[in-house]
Amino acid sequence: MECVQVEPVGTTAAPLLDDRLGPASGSESGPGSRGLAVPPRAKRCWRKRQELLTLALGVRLSSTQGSLLWKPLKLLACPQVVSSPLDRQSVLKDCPDKHCSYDKVHNFKVHTFRGPHWCEYCANFMWGLIAQGVRCSDCGLNVHKQCSKLVPSDCQPDLRRIKKVFSCDLTTLVKAHNAPRPMVLDMCIREIEHRGLKSEGLYRVSGFTDHIEDVKLAFDRDGDKADISAATYADINIIAGVLKLYLRDLPIPVITYDLYNTFIQAAKIPDPDARLEAIHEGLLQLPPAHYETLRYLMMHLKRVTLHEKDNFMNAENLGIVFGPTLMHPPDQETLASLNDMRYQKVIIQLLIEHEDVLF
Repeated sequence: MECVQVEPVGTTAAPLLDDRLGPASGSESGPGSRGLAVPPRAKRCWRKRQELLTLALGVRLSSTQGSLLWKPLKLLACPQVVSSPLDRQSVLKDCPDKHCSYDKVHNFKVHTFRGPHWCEYCANFMWGLIAQGVRCSDCGLNVHKQCSKLVPSDCQPDLRRIKKVFSCDLTTLVKAHNAPRPMVLDMCIREIEHRGLKSEGLYRVSGFTDHIEDVKLAFDRDGDKADISAATYADINIIAGVLKLYLRDLPIPVITYDLYNTFIQAAKIPDPDARLEAIHEGLLQLPPAHYETLRYLMMHLKRVTLHEKDNFMNAENLGIVFGPTLMHPPDQETLASLNDMRYQKVIIQLLIEHEDVLF
């Protein structure tokens, strides 16, 4: 089969397409449109070449023969040009990206094995009487200490090893439950949106501490079977308090320690557009489970602000509440936390207000 070279539209490709594959105009019908007598076999070959090329390019054939190849080539030759990270919003939503991949490193701890054991990585015997190797506390993988540095980040947490829901690493929990987000987030938000969006001071008013602890224990004990309905906990502030407590107790906050300074520096940028771009770049660096959790929470908080006339909670107020909950410095210095509180508030406020653009 004859090989056809295709160049981007607007270059010398147009004459080439006219001469060898047919006309560029949709008003013409291919070989023979210039008044030249072309055998039917040549027409079939011409169309076959177009079909093969469009198939190779992964485009759909047009219904009209004249524009069969040209219209798809116009689309392919003019890809979406992005001038800033925010312009990639539609691309990120329509195509799979890193946020669909939930890789997780193993949580290895030194372990003393009873009886003979072999390394599950190198298949060699583990020698010694004590501390012969390490075991992943999340999936149970047993390997030599030196082999643990070579094991890929493919940990698949076992639910039988996950002792609790609260204070559990976010990625570990969602992988164990094979879910994009933690079930606490889903269940609490569902309950709040069902009966509490108009509650005055939502997320600002504290619920009864003992009841919040009861719900926490129920999640740790029963998982997604925990009862948080209005029949059991009529005060919606209890459910809101549980959600805040869960996010606050994460060993690694939703906006991770590694990216804390990235977001704080982004909040200090005076230009609004540049600031949003910097925040968006930071979001793309979040681990997948953290990104999805933050995205879902911001969508919820945006819906909370839609009822501001009833609950008196706008984006700024929610930023004050959730800023220290979702992000805090890795060194836990009180002075640094106090100095950064206004920037934490700004980050969360912008995430809520521009949720549809940033995520």
